Amino acid sequence: MTSSRTNPEGPIEPEGLAETEGLTGSAAWELLLPAASAPARTRGRSLQAALREAVRSGRLAPDTRLPSSRDLAADLGVSRGLVTEAYEQLTAEGYLRSGRGAGTWVGGSVRAARPRARDLAPRSPGARADFVPGTPDLSLFPRAAWAAAQRAVLAELPHDLLGYPDPRGLPRLRTALAELLARRRGVVADPERLVVVSGVAQATALLGFVLHARGTHTVGVEDPGSPQHDSLYAAAGVGTVPLPLDEEGLAVAPLRASGVRVVVTTPAHQFPTGIAYSARRRAQLLDWARSVDGLVFEDDYDGDFRYDRAPVGALQGLDPEHVAYAGSVSKSLVPGLRLGWLLVPESLADEVVERKRTMDLGHPTLDQALFARFLERGDYDRQLRRCQRAYRQRRDALVAALEEHFPGAEVTGIAAGLHVIAELPEKYGPQEDFLARAASAGVAVRPLSAYAHARVDDAVVRLVLGYAQLSPARIGAGIRLMADAVRAHEL
Repeated sequence: MTSSRTNPEGPIEPEGLAETEGLTGSAAWELLLPAASAPARTRGRSLQAALREAVRSGRLAPDTRLPSSRDLAADLGVSRGLVTEAYEQLTAEGYLRSGRGAGTWVGGSVRAARPRARDLAPRSPGARADFVPGTPDLSLFPRAAWAAAQRAVLAELPHDLLGYPDPRGLPRLRTALAELLARRRGVVADPERLVVVSGVAQATALLGFVLHARGTHTVGVEDPGSPQHDSLYAAAGVGTVPLPLDEEGLAVAPLRASGVRVVVTTPAHQFPTGIAYSARRRAQLLDWARSVDGLVFEDDYDGDFRYDRAPVGALQGLDPEHVAYAGSVSKSLVPGLRLGWLLVPESLADEVVERKRTMDLGHPTLDQALFARFLERGDYDRQLRRCQRAYRQRRDALVAALEEHFPGAEVTGIAAGLHVIAELPEKYGPQEDFLARAASAGVAVRPLSAYAHARVDDAVVRLVLGYAQLSPARIGAGIRLMADAVRAHEL
């Protein structure tokens, strides 16, 4: 083998081979060792075949510099002539290229059959107008302010904070979050019981694992409600029991009769119906939780967006020991940040923190420090005001378009959030036919029944229309497309 040298940044490596490392994750000679062990009479051909396949498969990428024939021969324990012959043959075939005094390189003419990574991220179906709820306007993300905060954090963050963080999150961020939630959402926010998570989905999973470990096997969920709850709790070994709503929120009598001791709610703006739980229903829900020593999990998914009414404070503020509260920046910034929070009763705090620690050893430190600075300097409040103005304008555009193109439509849930419910006059039914016509016109839209646990063949058309991701002009155009598709069918 060749002599070795010491790399001050890492382990000892053979001389002459370092230049090939980092391109494939291993030195070139490691790809060729089996060929070097072939019988003497076939060793030359085996070496050429191994080199050829390494280039063809992409394990040796184009423009990779290979070791000198002397160094590679010594590493493989073969004669230099075998390596020289292999280099010359593959150069003649176009797999390698070389020049006097320039070394030997992998050629660029071979199209390596490299496997391509698939992108399984949820994407818009490519519709002419996409009213499916759940996505904010990604173009509203404050890139300049975020980049400035990132530069400042990288310059000021102490080295010791780059280690494994507190699984609850950086104290700086938890303190800033507690102040924000108390001020904007009326939450009783103790930073010691606040856990930074990767969005409400992780908060749900965390709570599910802790509840399962405590012997809870079922939780109640709103029906209709978010379809994600079923799969998230199932992953933690917990089943879900669908519970009906009435005009005030989750119906209490079916809740009591269900026997569950944990229920998942969206009381500020029920998803998808848009109901804001009444003060009476909130009190009844908390009375139920106290009577069974139970827990209400409050998903405050869009609690910051209110247009025609004063903000409805979080349920957690009324009874912090019987309500777990979760939120995120997915609607106010972008979902791709995967940044949220979970505030839990004291009785659950230690178990939730321990589960968070074993799950991922804590949220990324740089992201936390950046968001903390964003909060402290008022950038987040400015972003919320910017989104509020934009989304109110879009909601107004949607309501106006429905009034113009679908006269008589009943639109509800408009006072808050990022979607509305539109119930169209009977003449537009049945719903299945309407949805088919909308799809044929290139409009993506979901009915309210899509969020129910049991399939409903609805004669009346009830649509859940998200508007945050569309400009006012595109909202008007999309509603007109639906109306035109219906009229074309009637003709």
